Amino acid sequence: MKKRLLETEIIHAGYNDDAHIGSLVPPLYQTSTFTFDSADQGEKRFAGEEEGFVYYRLGNPTVKILEDRMAVLEGAEKALAFGSGMAAVSAVLFSLVKGGDHILCSQGVYGCTFGLLQLMKEKFGVTHTFSQMRTKEDFLSAIQHNTSCIYIETPINPTMKVVDLKLASEAASEKGIPVIVDNTFCSPYLQKPIELGCDIVVHSATKYICGHGDVIAGIAAGNRKIMEKISKTTQKDIGGVVSPFDAWLLLRGLKTLAVRMDRHCENAEKLAEALVRHPSVEGVFYPGDPTNEDYMTAKKQMRKFGGLVSFTIKGTKDDAQAFMDRLKLIKIAVSLGDAETLIQHPATMTHAVVPAASRQQMGITDNLLRLSVGLEGWEDIWEDLKQALEKG
Repeated sequence: MKKRLLETEIIHAGYNDDAHIGSLVPPLYQTSTFTFDSADQGEKRFAGEEEGFVYYRLGNPTVKILEDRMAVLEGAEKALAFGSGMAAVSAVLFSLVKGGDHILCSQGVYGCTFGLLQLMKEKFGVTHTFSQMRTKEDFLSAIQHNTSCIYIETPINPTMKVVDLKLASEAASEKGIPVIVDNTFCSPYLQKPIELGCDIVVHSATKYICGHGDVIAGIAAGNRKIMEKISKTTQKDIGGVVSPFDAWLLLRGLKTLAVRMDRHCENAEKLAEALVRHPSVEGVFYPGDPTNEDYMTAKKQMRKFGGLVSFTIKGTKDDAQAFMDRLKLIKIAVSLGDAETLIQHPATMTHAVVPAASRQQMGITDNLLRLSVGLEGWEDIWEDLKQALEKG
């Protein structure tokens, strides 16, 4: 049978309506536990000798449909759903590292990921370093004798720098260590890290996977051996699982992922072009800009260039914040991937936990703003940006 297109799998993968009395929409199994036909069946399920559901934290039919669908979309053998993006990130890292290990990171990560790395250093002696990751030599020279994994965001939040994932996987393979990629900014519609040789993909499913700003959730996907280890250890014992209702909402949101991402990307491209030309804008950071040093890498590994645009206002932090306060249509909020266009000030919001010196090394200046481009008419978004830029 011919392989189905991603746009089709987004709607159909992982669900068989015959198994759910013909329901077109996956049912919501809002239950904390599952009954057994006999004590013997209960024993076998807990022993792993018989498949079936036991207890919601250990598996749920609605959640499993979501996990199976995400595995197909990412080209993974297995996916797991979590109660937040950070629950997914922490479960993966805790499963892969031990006390005294080292994690190699891209030059910039989400503020809460940075906070988690600091916590792991303080509590367990797990160290981390940041690398530009421009060349294979950058990877190989930064890998230490105790490096247990490579953790990458691409595009990086919020500087939009792009890391070559094929290069990363080749370097990691030489050293026998896994590569973890935060694919939140792209979704599987725009970027497929596993197809490029990476081992594990994580998402804040709160963002593009959901698309409607009404769910907090996370996803991790990878090969079956690694994911089953995570499932049986850090996911089960720390317990950061997604609720059945949130999984149901994510399945609903996923159905429009392709059309939403196309619109996000089209709007972002138009706005990036307009921002570049405005005299009050100091710089624009967008992977789809042909003058961007990462443009060719982004073009090679991304289907389109995403719905995020970061830019710097000419002036200080006060000027950047005053600009935000003049916006009327665009909302000030720290999430992304919603239907509404959102803007935030990374230095004082998402990356406030990062020390000032580290923020500067990451390229997060006090006049940098991150725009999550929504689904509105791009002309209306631009009119709001323009009026706020010109009233300064």
